Amino acid sequence: MGQPEVWKKASFSGGQNGDCVEVRGDLAAVRDSKNPSARLSFSEKAMTVFIASLRDQR
Repeated sequence: MGQPEVWKKASFSGGQNGDCVEVRGDLAAVRDSKNPSARLSFSEKAMTVFIASLRDQR
């Protein structure tokens, strides 16, 4: 039997109205807490590039 999945909620989510994003580090997987069965998985490099591009747009 495998380890249970450990998801972390974004600190900026605030938890209001169920609006939050959760991530799981080992697969760079992302899901919406309102629909936890649907998830997107990215390589670590792809997620790093994505986050860097978001920071650049600030």
